[in-house]
Amino acid sequence: MVIERPFLPYCAPSVGEEEIAEVVDSIRSGFLSAGPKAKRFEEDFAAYIGVEFAIAVNSCTSALEIALASLDIGPGDEVIVPTLTFCATANVVEHRGATPVLIDVDWDLQIDPNALGAAVSPKTRAIIPVHYGGQACNLDRILEIADARRIPVIQDAAHAAGAIIGGKKIGSEGLVTAFSFYPSKNMTTGEGGMLTTNDSSLANRCRQLRLHGISRVLPHINEVNGLWAYDVREPGYKATLTDIQAAIGIQQLRKLDKFIARRRQIATRYTDSFSDIAGIVLPGDLPRRPHTHHLYPLRIIRGEAAVNRDDLMNRLYELGIATSVHYIPLHRHPFYFNKYGHLHHDFPVADRVAQELVSLPLYPAMSDADIDRVIGALRDTLV
Repeated sequence: MVIERPFLPYCAPSVGEEEIAEVVDSIRSGFLSAGPKAKRFEEDFAAYIGVEFAIAVNSCTSALEIALASLDIGPGDEVIVPTLTFCATANVVEHRGATPVLIDVDWDLQIDPNALGAAVSPKTRAIIPVHYGGQACNLDRILEIADARRIPVIQDAAHAAGAIIGGKKIGSEGLVTAFSFYPSKNMTTGEGGMLTTNDSSLANRCRQLRLHGISRVLPHINEVNGLWAYDVREPGYKATLTDIQAAIGIQQLRKLDKFIARRRQIATRYTDSFSDIAGIVLPGDLPRRPHTHHLYPLRIIRGEAAVNRDDLMNRLYELGIATSVHYIPLHRHPFYFNKYGHLHHDFPVADRVAQELVSLPLYPAMSDADIDRVIGALRDTLV
């Protein structure tokens, strides 16, 4: 008798009774949009990261675009972006009317500092490095290049809530950092994001931009109009985080370190189980940059491994195990290719790894049996 096993997803959030109770409390309170829980979530997140200001928004995409808008980046400006990232990192640059300048990554899958230095031009107004997969990029070198040219750095930490570089949390240093709380991330609010900064002026501008460009700091406030008056200082966005979402985030943040510890346990099991397999490259920690393993990006080397990447993914799917690819490089997508005419040989590392990368299931709710199932299926296919 064959027992059908349930399909194992590539990712799944870990939401418990604590989150449910906090959401119910929000609904009963009457605050369904941004309110006291959103403010509390901001305060809790700032304290966790070790930063002065945290501004909650409805997505990491909004966080990135608001950061660009706060720096008045627009038409005629260039923003440097790694090609190995999700399209949102570059799309927000397009939305601002600026030009995303795509560059290659290094073999650690992080933005290549050498390519960055070569890409800087008189039009460069910002750099958006991505902390890929839950591991910090070479931020020290990137900031060194940026500071020497007085170019702002907007960190894309969509994968990196809780990640560390040099003993400090990502988002605690630098001008501004954007986080994601999508369900697949290290912690979730369903949909949502956060900006962090130690710059009070920038924080105030970002708060203004996230709510239609409205300011309630009015020179004409008096006893008559003090409760309702507002000024629209610029055409901003509608990007606030609701109290219902913040309620989830408050409880998820309390569990984040535990989630990361479990992710590391799973990654260690994978690495220990795959280290003897020929033709693959495993992710690992780098000096001063321990991996939080939002992703476990395995590289399947064509011609060296027993099967190629696509065949491996198809075989795992047949066995009821989902996988994913992070990412199809931006220069390979029709919009960016047709608009800018990038050639594949302009990005030799990203082009190669894009054909090799596969992200295995990795999330805290995985059971030990789930992990064994992935390990067994992969070894049966590759050994």
